[in-house]
Amino acid sequence: MAKFSLFNREKKESLGKGLEMTKESVFKKLSRAVVGKSRVDDEVLDKLEEVLVTSDVGVDTTLRIIERIEDRVARDKYLNASELNIILKEEIAELLAENNTGDVGGFNEDFSQKPHVIMVVGVNGVGKTTTIGKMAYQYKKAGKSVVLGAADTFRAAAIDQLDVWAKRVDVPIIKQQMGSDPASVAFDTLSSAKSNNADIVIIDTAGRLHNKTNLMNELSKIKRVMDKIVTGAPHEVLLILDGSTGQNAFEQAKQFTAATQVSAMAITKLDGTAKGGVVIGISDQFKIPVKYIGIGEKMEDLQVFNREEFVDSIFSSK
Repeated sequence: MAKFSLFNREKKESLGKGLEMTKESVFKKLSRAVVGKSRVDDEVLDKLEEVLVTSDVGVDTTLRIIERIEDRVARDKYLNASELNIILKEEIAELLAENNTGDVGGFNEDFSQKPHVIMVVGVNGVGKTTTIGKMAYQYKKAGKSVVLGAADTFRAAAIDQLDVWAKRVDVPIIKQQMGSDPASVAFDTLSSAKSNNADIVIIDTAGRLHNKTNLMNELSKIKRVMDKIVTGAPHEVLLILDGSTGQNAFEQAKQFTAATQVSAMAITKLDGTAKGGVVIGISDQFKIPVKYIGIGEKMEDLQVFNREEFVDSIFSSK
């Protein structure tokens, strides 16, 4: 497909390596599902359903995939069981395309407004601050000026960790003391970015879900304050999810999409886990684009999500 050309060989290889555990798990299960079978029949479909559910694709998305393959079996009359991975690859990629969860712009994207403001949300421990640091690195590498805002003032460690990343990437950070008003930090960050003609602002926020109403009120206040400084800010609300938690990531997505208007998602920690199928389910169920995936520790291991490449990496026999 044409979009494959967007990925160079190095990126393809790192994606494949990052998803290796998921691919190995899926292939073992698929092999067992088709052993001794020459065609895709009801028994194979039942086993395939189990493969997808146990690969953290999620029940609802799994049923949608099975329906598509059933339709294809009825249409094509005879499908070779040995080609099941090819069929899966095609049907899942098409499903994600139909759900408007297509690929989004990368770090070279030109934004209509300057600064472009990204508010990052997600619970503690999902890799939120690390993802912000890697985003700052990638945007800077693409020639854009970046300012970070440490609006997670609930934990001193969150401020310190973001400060470490700012120094590592060599971008400015706006911060206050622990316990400060997060909206005040956001105000100062956008004011500084605007006066210095920065391209990108990334605002970290506190990752607490114990009280959804408080979370909603806090995020709404931050958004109102930012809009006064930069019209329409934040231009993106990016939800960070830990892919290695499987179905817990679905629950966090439900909570945060109920608390604020999430416009994009990043799914981290896909290396070292067999739960990569969660990306497919989350893309399908929430109808919110997955913008980034984290497939390793290196700065470059935060990749812009490409649905065809992702599905190909899991279901390709190469």
